[in-house]
Amino acid sequence: MEIKIGNKVIGYDQPVYFVADIAANHDGDLERAKMLIHIAKESGADAAKFQNFKAAKIVSDYGFKHMGGQQSHQSKWKKSVFEVYQDASVPDRWSSELKECCDKEGIEYFSAPYDFESIDWLDQYINVYKIGSGDIDWIESLEKIAGKNKPVLLATGASNLADVQRAVDAILPINPELVLMQCNTNYTADDDNFNHIHLRVLETYHQIWPQLILGLSDHTSGHATVLGAVALGARVIEKHFTDDNNRVGPDHKFAMNPKSWEEMVINTRQLEKALGSREKFIAGNEQETCVIQRRCLRASRDIKAGETFTRDMIDVLRPAIKGAILPNEINAVIGTKAVKDLPFGIELRWTDLIS
Repeated sequence: MEIKIGNKVIGYDQPVYFVADIAANHDGDLERAKMLIHIAKESGADAAKFQNFKAAKIVSDYGFKHMGGQQSHQSKWKKSVFEVYQDASVPDRWSSELKECCDKEGIEYFSAPYDFESIDWLDQYINVYKIGSGDIDWIESLEKIAGKNKPVLLATGASNLADVQRAVDAILPINPELVLMQCNTNYTADDDNFNHIHLRVLETYHQIWPQLILGLSDHTSGHATVLGAVALGARVIEKHFTDDNNRVGPDHKFAMNPKSWEEMVINTRQLEKALGSREKFIAGNEQETCVIQRRCLRASRDIKAGETFTRDMIDVLRPAIKGAILPNEINAVIGTKAVKDLPFGIELRWTDLIS
């Protein structure tokens, strides 16, 4: 299956589609958000993604304050979870300007909505919806997004196969344009996270839903995870994006920066070329080495016309001149006769032999 996001076609035989998740890295500044859009485009991103939420509609201030302390990556936040989400929110009034900026830069604008109002609000601005991993079991939200009849990217972090099956079963009857994305939702930037990525889940997804486009929403450093995912069939890659990993904020530390993003794109484009065809054949750039590295049958001494070939009269040596008899045919040569004198070292051809 192929789907279209803006003017880009997404599919197994298409180039990988890169989504720069600017998320909270705008740091509350619209002009900074526009700057990040610009450098994301320059670094090779196909889309600049944001997250639309209101703190009160995504987190419970009471709930987080009464759970015995902030956990995981949130434990390092100096503000409360509710306050961080307030600071990270994208005001609705930004949407038109973000869309206009992306259009000017030639990069796709979209966002992940985290409440019903944001789902409806964004519909006028975006060509694709993203569903974050945390909402994978909020079926009424999934159905509302699917009902917008635009491509949907579904991240599947912190979930089991039953969760994924339920979410896919909710979306597909409404909207078949679904990209299913493996994800791990640990945002600590710890190298141990590589032990928990489980890229082979992409193979499981393909076995169950062979019609779906696969993707990866990733939060690890470097390029190993992305390249592995692409090799396993992922064609949409989402990574957080910032200009400076040392900035203060919830998403800066584990985000890609312009240099690492550009390297990721270059490496992926090289991998796409290297993946090549499923058919095994002698490649175009092997035509000469095929001659100089493979062997053919050659006269091991001067041979007179009428002599009957025995094994000791044959050498198997490089190069394999076009038209020469190849090593796998040696048994068919033994017992034949030379039709003319053959000098030592010359390649043997069927026209030189007679039964």
